[in-house]
Amino acid sequence: MSRQVRPAHAGLFVGAIAALWLAAAPPAAVGQTHGSGKTYDEILDTYVRDGLVYYRALKAERSKVDAYVGTLAGASIESAPRDEQVAFWLNAYNAIVLQTVVDHYPIAQRTSQYPQRSIRQIPGAFERITHRVAGRTLTLDQIEQTVLPQFRDPRVYLALGRGAIAGGRLRSEAFAGQRLDGQLKEVSEECLTRSECVQLDRAANKLSVSSIFSWREKDFVAAYADKAPEAFATRSPIERAVIAFIQPKLLQTERDFLAQNQFQVAFKPFDWSLNDLTGRGGR
Repeated sequence: MSRQVRPAHAGLFVGAIAALWLAAAPPAAVGQTHGSGKTYDEILDTYVRDGLVYYRALKAERSKVDAYVGTLAGASIESAPRDEQVAFWLNAYNAIVLQTVVDHYPIAQRTSQYPQRSIRQIPGAFERITHRVAGRTLTLDQIEQTVLPQFRDPRVYLALGRGAIAGGRLRSEAFAGQRLDGQLKEVSEECLTRSECVQLDRAANKLSVSSIFSWREKDFVAAYADKAPEAFATRSPIERAVIAFIQPKLLQTERDFLAQNQFQVAFKPFDWSLNDLTGRGGR
């Protein structure tokens, strides 16, 4: 029997940017409002539902996200506490993805390699288009591959929306330094509720997990492989890391299934379909 997904509820609205961004953004950005009084939290609360985005509505009022992204270039965060730096980079990445999609929405199909309207239909969206963030010129891939690894917490990769159904489920609130660990814990627990992230199929004797675990194998192995129970010692390092990551969050019956140690681990093809709420009951 497959573990099925129940969509999580939308995130809580938080109206005060100072409470979330104190020291994670430059002094000029603290308390700053964008557009018609909208902060980044309000943008997410307004346009994100259950991980999906009202891209059509967001494009119609794009000045809000443009104004927020504009504050990222001059941010000075090197001396900020670690968790506030992590929150800053996660918010920056996800906001830039929103802006990238809006820049090209509705996205024209250029290749049959990816789904229609996928962010992957935008040439160089991750690997070539550069952005000014905290005084640096970076692509989205460089943020993921060179900035985030320094924090040594692979949960961050599950928090990146990537503009895709199989990406991290975009929250309706910003990440905040003082609440980061709790937010990343929720991200990890939520992963197990989504078939795009983890799926246990007892009938097929298979554990299928997101390709994100394989993309960031080095980070997950370093953080979790040595925490797997001894019974899984003959498994590969990434399999041990996956097991250690998911096992504490499983139901007892699911743990018993894993304990038999006869299952196959497979990495799921990544679904690059746009996480678009427009046309699904969205505006």
